[in-house]
Amino acid sequence: MKELPIGFIDSGFGGLTVVKQSLKQLPNESIIYLGDSARTPYGPRSLQEVKRYIWQMTNYLREKGIKMLVIACNTGTAAALEEIRATLAIPVVGVIHSGCRTAIKNTTGGHVGVIGTQGTINSNMYEEVMLEKADTLNITSIACPEFVELVESQNIETDEALDIINHRLEPLKEAKVDSLVLGCTHYPLLIDKIQKVMGPEVTLIDSGVETINEVSTLLDYFSLSRTAEEAALTPATQAIYTTGNASEFETFARQWLKQPELKVQECDIKGEIIVDRHDS
Repeated sequence: MKELPIGFIDSGFGGLTVVKQSLKQLPNESIIYLGDSARTPYGPRSLQEVKRYIWQMTNYLREKGIKMLVIACNTGTAAALEEIRATLAIPVVGVIHSGCRTAIKNTTGGHVGVIGTQGTINSNMYEEVMLEKADTLNITSIACPEFVELVESQNIETDEALDIINHRLEPLKEAKVDSLVLGCTHYPLLIDKIQKVMGPEVTLIDSGVETINEVSTLLDYFSLSRTAEEAALTPATQAIYTTGNASEFETFARQWLKQPELKVQECDIKGEIIVDRHDS
């Protein structure tokens, strides 16, 4: 079981920001990643539809064999985390709770901003989780649907991108938030521009670091961590799949993960099979 990879799923490129953190913090662990670029973006879709897609990807990776699942997608976490966690026998981690914990810990004035897809913002999950733990917080949330499209089209380094980001974040600047949660795993790919727009006094919260801290804790708790000695005998591997164009995904993944030899494979996912939690 320890030799199996950690599975990561997302609507496209975005979850690679979490994978990058995993490779940095957990170098002994193998990973398998599936990005559903053929159906991105998830934000405008209903949570029920997103849940179906998350289940399809989950079952695809379970057939490959994984020891833990990371839903590296905020919309996917909002739609499906609780059901998948209650159903599967392996540990399942989302990205929303870790972002909330970090925001609560880092806010200096109690005014937190949240940006995400329309689906994530509509779910109110960030507000519910944060207010349950810190009910005096003032939270301002806005949807930024164009941000995912900027990343997926690899249209980040343009004046147009900066104009879009500046326009979308104007309400948060007016609200004078002191911390801003990047409530979509695509958004760290825009972090420099977001910081430029918001100013240096605003702390940006990237949940990737905290998510992998949680993954590390659970690996130890369930005795699933691989040691350096085990990794020396059986080196860690990285397998990347996409439902979209493998060549485009490969170019992006190689650059972002700094792995020039990385291979990306196209896959076709279908079906929705919810298995008994004791099925292994």
